[in-house]
This record gives sequence, structure tokens and C-alpha cells, in this order.
Amino acid sequence: MTPDTTPAELEQVLTDAAEAAAPLAASEPAVRAGWIRAVADALDAAADELVPIAMRESSLPEPRLRGEVARSTGQLRMFADVLAEGSLLEVVIDTADPDAKPVPRPDLRRVLVPLGPVLVFAASNFPFAFSVPGGDTASALAAGCPVVVKAHPGHPELSVKTAEVMMEALRAAGAPAGTFGLIQGFDVGVAALKDPRITAAGFTGSVPAGKALHEIAATRPEPIPFYGELGSLNPVFVTQAAIDARGNDLAGGFVASFTLGVGQFCTKPGLLFLPAGHGLEDRLTEATGGVAAAKMLSDKISEGFSSGLDRLRKVEGVRVLSEGPATLLQTTVPELLARPDEILEECFGPVSIVVEYGSVDELVAGVEAFGGNLTATLQAEESADAELAARLLPLLTARAGRVLWNGWPTGVAVSWAQHHGGPFPSTVGSIHTSVGVTAARRFQRPVAYQDTPDAVLPAVLRDANPAGISRRINGAITTAEVSR
Repeated sequence: MTPDTTPAELEQVLTDAAEAAAPLAASEPAVRAGWIRAVADALDAAADELVPIAMRESSLPEPRLRGEVARSTGQLRMFADVLAEGSLLEVVIDTADPDAKPVPRPDLRRVLVPLGPVLVFAASNFPFAFSVPGGDTASALAAGCPVVVKAHPGHPELSVKTAEVMMEALRAAGAPAGTFGLIQGFDVGVAALKDPRITAAGFTGSVPAGKALHEIAATRPEPIPFYGELGSLNPVFVTQAAIDARGNDLAGGFVASFTLGVGQFCTKPGLLFLPAGHGLEDRLTEATGGVAAAKMLSDKISEGFSSGLDRLRKVEGVRVLSEGPATLLQTTVPELLARPDEILEECFGPVSIVVEYGSVDELVAGVEAFGGNLTATLQAEESADAELAARLLPLLTARAGRVLWNGWPTGVAVSWAQHHGGPFPSTVGSIHTSVGVTAARRFQRPVAYQDTPDAVLPAVLRDANPAGISRRINGAITTAEVSR
């Protein structure tokens, strides 16, 4: 058993992170990008050592875990590329204009700067991609922030080994000491969150834990931003036209999505809305019954799933369609509206609920019953459902951070346009994403320099643009060439 970090060890980690903040913030984008690429290369090289540990601690299969390593290192390299190109800094320059009306305009130069040391609470369900080398870590490092990761107890040995690989890579590449650190233990994580040297925190986990940590961050003597991903039901709404066109494919795709990773994805579709008389019950039952048994991430998660499933089974108006390694339940929109708090409570694991609607108005009422979600999906036919889609899409947009058309929510692409966030309770910061390039924006703040001599400005703001990054000057985007 991995011991908790001692108070003395925690103090050293936080001291080192605080001391690294200034030199890390002052590092040139291309230099910082080199440090991040070094971490990616080291993780790829260590995959043969790390993946077996992850298999033992998480019960996840080797192909899935190797894919996670590739996702994590690809994400790091993506941030390195964006750093070198310059978009991550959002440099905006408005040169002085003495003839501006109604008053002369001063020279203003705006750039995003790092907040300082960031605390990351690692997740259990992705031992690499949302853990020690995950998106929160990658985006905070790209922003120029030292990172302290609070390891998840579900994979402690993996966390230590991964952190060792990353710290050695950063050291060898020349990054400041204290750029990255690891701590273990629940109380240790809370103590770190309360420490004034921590300037922001990222979290992926349960609603109760996330709310409690958010409260701590918000009530500190100096409150800090807390970016928590807490819970999501990810409803899928299917039209009759879609069933008529591709009903069998819809049934199989849905079951594959809600059982992927033993139902332990934050984007698992927890409810499937179908029109009454849909005719897919046999296909859904067959597909669900064919799901192979698999071990969940931990005994604690398995116990939580069992108790949540027992609770759902006992809700009035909910019946079992199929059960085994995966479970499919069924209810109707009127029953859901009568007991929304009981039915719309996330159950983390391989279970989902088919909700039948008797009319378009019932379908709309079902949409309106939801709070915030990471995703919402509409399975429809473009020509036949154009009018209905025009009615539903604004409602889905109001409730989700990612709206899918004829897809499944599991599988989150790491890209410029990705948004992995949503209204509460899916996150406590719906304007931000934890996946994709703009995830770094959570750990930056803007500073504008007014009439500051060129020689003392940060290099990325100087007239000569020695870093050669893209900038917006007097409203126009420049290319990543040195300005003349």
C-alpha cells in the first residue's frame, strides 16, 4: 500500500512548485513546448513498464490502456505545437492612435499569463488520460503553471511510476525544479487545496466530492477557480424516422456505447428516449444480453454501482428489460416527470434507461426535465425531422456542452474545437473545457500593458516579435512570422 504524503513532504512539494512558478511563466513558448514534448517522448518510451501496472491496478485491458498512453502523449504534443505557434497566449496589440475619437488611444498589448501552481485531482476511470499525465496536467503545463497532482487511490503505484517518468523527463529537458509534483492521500489533497500557494484546481469525480472541494476553493481567504467535472447523464433522443431508417444499427450502437469501458465513461448515455411502439425492445434486449462480463475499476466503484442499480430497480414505474453483466431498464416520460429526482440520478456503471414518449410534446417535456450535461444527442433524419430538430436543438444546447447529431457520446476527440464541459452538475465551470486546446485557458489570466517601453515588455509583445508567433495587431491576425 502506498503511504500518504507526509506534511513535510507536502510542504516541500508546494514550496518547489511556488519557486518554479516565476521561471516557468517567464519561459519562452518554444522552450516550454520542448519540455512538454520531452514528457510525451518519455511516456511513450515507458509504456511497456507503465501499462502492465495499469492493467493490474485498474482491471482495464491492454489495448485500451495503450490507447490511453497514446492519447495522453498526443495531447501533450498538441499543446506543445500550439505553444510554439502562439495561439495559446492570445496576444492582442492595439498600437497607439493619437487621432482616435472620442479620445486618443494609448498603446495596449494584451497577453494571457499563467495563474501559478495548479492542483490536479486525478480521476479513476482513465488511469492515464484523466490522471497523472492527463488533460488537466497537460493544459496547465502548457499554460506555464507548475502542477501538483493528487493521485487517485485506485491506481497508486501507477501514479508514482508515471510521475517519476515525467519528473525525470522535465529535469533532463531543463525545466525548473518543482514544475511537476505528486501527492497521495485524501486529507493531503484537501490541505493542498487550502494552501495559499495553489492558485487553481482541476477535478474529475463524483458530484458530492466535487461540490465539497469546490466549496473549499470558493471559501478560502483568497478564493481560487475550481474546475470540477462532476456528473452527467448524456441523454439520447431518437425520432421515429431514425428508427424506420436504421433501427437495428441504433440499438446496437446504443448498447455498445453505454457498456463501453463497463459503463465507466463520463459520457456514457444514461437514458435513451424512444417513441412508444418503437419495436426495438427485442433487439435492445438481445444486444444487452450479449455483453460480456468484465471487472469494474475497483471494489468501491463496483459497490457503488450495485447500490445505485438496486435503487433504480425499486423506483416506481421503472421495470427491467434485460439484466446480466449489463442492465437495461425501461420507463416512460410521464413516470420520469413524476419522479425526476429518483430516475435522473447518475448510476456509474453498465446500466441505462429506455424512456418511451407518446408524442412530440412528451419528447420536449423529457428534454426539459434535464439539468446540465456534458452531452446531449439527437438521432434523427435530416429531411423528415427538420422541423422537430429545429425545435429540439436549442433546448439541447441550453443543457449540454456538446450536442451530437446521429452519433454516440462516448469517445471525446482531442482537438481545437472540442468542448468537454457543460452546465452544472456536469461541471462547475461551463464556459471552459477540460479537453482540447482551450483547456489551457482555465489556468491563464489576461494582462494588458499600456504605453510600456518595448525593451521591458514580455518578448511575445515586442514589436520585433522575436518568438515569431501569431498575433492580432490592430484587429488583424498576423502569421507566425517576425513582425516588421
